[in-house]
Amino acid sequence: MAVGDCEPGTLISLFPLTGSLLLPGTFLPLNVFEPRYRALVADALAGDRRIGMIQPRLPGHDNTGWHPGDPERPELYPVGCLGELVECEPQPDGRFLIVLAGVQRFRVVRELDEECAYRRAVADAEEFDADLSESARRIDVAELLAAVDRYRRRHELSFDMDVLAALAGARLVNALSVALPFTPPEKQALLEAPTPQARRSVLLELMAMGVEQTLQADPYAPPTVH
Repeated sequence: MAVGDCEPGTLISLFPLTGSLLLPGTFLPLNVFEPRYRALVADALAGDRRIGMIQPRLPGHDNTGWHPGDPERPELYPVGCLGELVECEPQPDGRFLIVLAGVQRFRVVRELDEECAYRRAVADAEEFDADLSESARRIDVAELLAAVDRYRRRHELSFDMDVLAALAGARLVNALSVALPFTPPEKQALLEAPTPQARRSVLLELMAMGVEQTLQADPYAPPTVH
């Protein structure tokens, strides 16, 4: 089965990781050092090169998630994103430096209860079929770029606005969703937005909230220069 052909009943290997967002058309670099996820990467390399990135609901101090019932199997959000392993550099100490390319979101139907080094689930991606072509969709980015400029100034972030302006609409929305420092629940809201247009609306709302919070924290800060 080709990458992206995530049909009902497809088995996906899961990589739960708090705060790491993968969306169609974006890239996620990872330093894989835990034995169970090293096994996951090795199996992906020997198979279809697909890994399902997904967030635990309750982030833990070790950034892998925590659940009072079973710390090794934290409860997961229902929606993740399928990634294709496009780069992999095995390290002498057994680690893997990898890059995943976001392909298509999926919804977990049921997780397998099995003896395996890592978690696997039956997934369905039918509701996310538009992900396979969404990067080509046209979206008005003028308001989005203005909001990004305000946000980066308030948070003292470094972005090349010319590079951002050159990105296509949906690709820009996804790239900003991945790059901006939002909380894990906010990143999940961006992931689960049904369309690029809806994700754009969530992104604008989150950036506006971020600017407002910094203004409240520093009421004597000079106004943003547009």
